[in-house]
Amino acid sequence: MKLKSYEWGDPSAPPLVCVHGVGSHGGSWRHVAERRWSKHFRVIAFDLRGHHGSGWEPPWTNATYVADLIESVDALGIEQPDWVGLSFGGRLLLEMAATNPERIRRAALLEPVIQISPQLALHRAQQELTGDVWDSVEAFMASRENTGNVDRALAREVAEQFETLPDGRVKRRTCQPAVVSIFSEFAAPPPTPQTLTVPAMLLYAPAFGLVTPEQIAAYRPYVEEVIEVPGLHAVLWSAFNETADAVERFLVSQAASGGQAR
Repeated sequence: MKLKSYEWGDPSAPPLVCVHGVGSHGGSWRHVAERRWSKHFRVIAFDLRGHHGSGWEPPWTNATYVADLIESVDALGIEQPDWVGLSFGGRLLLEMAATNPERIRRAALLEPVIQISPQLALHRAQQELTGDVWDSVEAFMASRENTGNVDRALAREVAEQFETLPDGRVKRRTCQPAVVSIFSEFAAPPPTPQTLTVPAMLLYAPAFGLVTPEQIAAYRPYVEEVIEVPGLHAVLWSAFNETADAVERFLVSQAASGGQAR
C-alpha cells in the first residue's frame, strides 16, 4: 500500500523518513521537521496503514507495515534513507533492520516498543476498545499516561488527529481494529538484537520505563549510542530539545561526511 505522505525541507537534501507511533499520524512530525530537521534533510513522514489518510484495510501485521513503508519510499525514488521511528515506529524499524537492512542508512530509535508484557498489551488494547470518540481532545489526552504537559502548538497537532462530530464530540482518525491489533504485535517477541546490523541509536526516557534495563543491556552492543532523556514516552513533547539534538548529532555529522551504513 502506498501511504499518504508529508514533506518538509529541500527536496534535494538527504532524505530522512519519520515513522509515527500507534494512533498518531505523519503530520505529528511537523513541529520537529519545521523547527529543526528540515534545515539539514528532506524530511518525509507517512500515515501508517489504519491511520489518518492512508488505507485502513487489513492485514495489520508488522510485516505489512514494513512492506508499506518500503513501497512508499520506492514510490518516491528513495533507496536508502535515514530513518527515525518513535514508539511503534521504532519497533517497525527494528523489524525492517532484520528483514531489509539494505533500505536503512542509519536509524534513530526513539522510545521504541521493543516488547511489552501481555498484561500491558491487554490493558492498552482494552483502553482502545472503549472507542475512538471522546468528549474533547483534552479528555483524550487526559486518558493517556504518556503525554504529560504539552505546549499549545503540540496540542494543536494532537487535535489534527481528530474530526469534530455534529454533537461536538471528537473522533480520532484511526481504524480502531487496527489500533487494537497493534498491541498484540507489541507483545510478540521482537527481532533478536543481533539482527540490528545497521548503524543505530536508541533514545529512551528511563522515568517512563517502557524500554527496560534488560532491553537496554541486550541492545547496547549493537547500537552506536544509547541516550537517556527526561520526561515520558512522548519524548518529542516532554524532551523536545534533548531528542531533536540527539537525532541531529547522530545523523547530521554522518550526512555531512558521507558516512554509509555498515
